[in-house]
Amino acid sequence: MSADHDTLETLLAGNERHVDGLPEDYFADVQAGQHPDVVTVCCSDSRVPQERMWGVDDPGTVFTPSNIGNQVWDDDEGEQIVDGGMLYPIHHAGTDVAAVVGHTGCGAVTAAYQVATGSELPGPQGVDKWVEMLVPVVEEALESDLVDADADEETVINQLVEYNVDRQARFLRESDDVPEDVDVYGFVYDFQGIYGNEHGRTYLVNVNGETDPDAIADLIPEEYETATDSLLY
Repeated sequence: MSADHDTLETLLAGNERHVDGLPEDYFADVQAGQHPDVVTVCCSDSRVPQERMWGVDDPGTVFTPSNIGNQVWDDDEGEQIVDGGMLYPIHHAGTDVAAVVGHTGCGAVTAAYQVATGSELPGPQGVDKWVEMLVPVVEEALESDLVDADADEETVINQLVEYNVDRQARFLRESDDVPEDVDVYGFVYDFQGIYGNEHGRTYLVNVNGETDPDAIADLIPEEYETATDSLLY
């Protein structure tokens, strides 16, 4: 096989190992349909393992749409609507928990920040669309009292990441297309040690609109209270 197809060979070999390692009944419970416990929108980033971060081994547990900047919305002829990847499991698969998962050092948030502060869109158009939808969020955040716009860029970007998670979660909770009994959680996946020293920890930053870390800690078992933190509050 030529060097041009090295990655293809790696993919084929990896899938071979995947198949060989599966129990015979691995898909037995989901052959006829799916009923995932949660739909999680994550950022399209190779460093953010959507199922592995939750320690999930079974298929059909996590519905995993992703896009640039972990955005829950899309644009439909100028109208901002909830993205179908979020709505499908809620309306058609019995899912009653939604999670927005941002991550430290997010390139999409960084690009939106740069545009908001005077730079050009990064291109191409398929990327620019999603960055443009984040720019108003960044501008709103920079005008708020929650983000320290005078801090170093790393600090600002990571504060904006958390702000965006909160903003996306709020959009879900306020949408008429999301039933009121759907729980909405916000997380930041930290692989850079920004929130603490546990790389790969998902820090719970929003529970149905509650963003105060102490209040969130009261809502979860004591053994997990260090898994909530905030760069904003």
